[in-house]
Amino acid sequence: MSDATVTLWGEIKTLVETIDVEVSKNAKGNASAGVRARKGLRLLRAKTSELVKATLGKEEALTE
Repeated sequence: MSDATVTLWGEIKTLVETIDVEVSKNAKGNASAGVRARKGLRLLRAKTSELVKATLGKEEALTE
């Protein structure tokens, strides 16, 4: 994996940990944490798409 791929993966792992905390807070009744969790999930979707595109680009470059 390249440095960019590893960096993206690190960002995704950190984001998942953050979302986990917010979901736990929301489950205990903190409505603001629910807003932060949903925002984090939208960001997670964007980051995972970015990672998929980065890895596909690497694989395509290797096969050419």
